[in-house]
Amino acid sequence: MDIASDKVLPYLTQVEQVAEEIIADKHQMVDLDRRRQKTREAIRVLQKDKTTEKNWVCFGNQFIKLPKKATKKLLDQDFEELDNQINDLRRELKPKVSKLRDMEKKEDIKGFNLNPLSKEEMRAVEELI
Repeated sequence: MDIASDKVLPYLTQVEQVAEEIIADKHQMVDLDRRRQKTREAIRVLQKDKTTEKNWVCFGNQFIKLPKKATKKLLDQDFEELDNQINDLRRELKPKVSKLRDMEKKEDIKGFNLNPLSKEEMRAVEELI
């Protein structure tokens, strides 16, 4: 019994650790997506506002009044950065899920590692149709 428990406990610890990493990444993706949606809302409000030339922007615990173009530029940069972080997390999540499924001796999910078609590939498909 001692030999079996010596092998089972490290195995279960590894499985649990990978599963915790996956859950943490998913929570981080949700948090980043919320921030991205708030940034999108702020960009939309700036686009609709035709009356003011300067807007108040919160940086940490300070409010600064900036020109509308500078504010929009900062929000666009923040939106792109958040989008890149979410995509990076998605890319890192796939190998972790595959590793967990391997550790659990389960088959890989069919179609899980598919990539979207590039623009050139889409054009080629449209030409064929």
